[in-house]
Amino acid sequence: MSVQDHHPHVDGSMELFLERVRPRLKCVFVRYRIPPDDADDLLQQALLAFVHQSGEVRDPGAWLAGTLRHKCLLYWRDRRRKVYDAVDDAMLEWLAQPQAPTQEDADLQRDVENLIERLPQRCRSLLQLRYKMGYEAPELARRLGYRPSSIGKVTTRCLAALTRYMIAAGLGKERQHG
Repeated sequence: MSVQDHHPHVDGSMELFLERVRPRLKCVFVRYRIPPDDADDLLQQALLAFVHQSGEVRDPGAWLAGTLRHKCLLYWRDRRRKVYDAVDDAMLEWLAQPQAPTQEDADLQRDVENLIERLPQRCRSLLQLRYKMGYEAPELARRLGYRPSSIGKVTTRCLAALTRYMIAAGLGKERQHG
């Protein structure tokens, strides 16, 4: 079944349609700096969505480009979330170590605590409850007055701010190379 069977504004086959919109799609990938290996996957996802929605689409080229932009935004949001989750896991593991810290670890912990003090109050409270006191998300949301559905986003934003401060201060580089 060709694209024109699904949509009257797409003349010819899927290959012809893609050839016509390829420059526009390539610009989206360049603008969002999507690696070539991941670009193919994102295009396939957008095309599957197009085939599923094609009966409701007025301008297939514009719709596909818009859907691809949305997929690119989700791609980078997911990548950032994975970085923050890695920081989250590493921080929990590091803070949970029962043995006495080495001088280097003690210095790093003091530096991180100093950076946390520079964060807004809500982030300081959240990070202290989450990582020092071990509260889970539902209890954290209740104690801080957030909806349970939004506490993950707030935690991610606080970790992102802390991560930016850590990178600016150069923390962790010597641990990776040393």
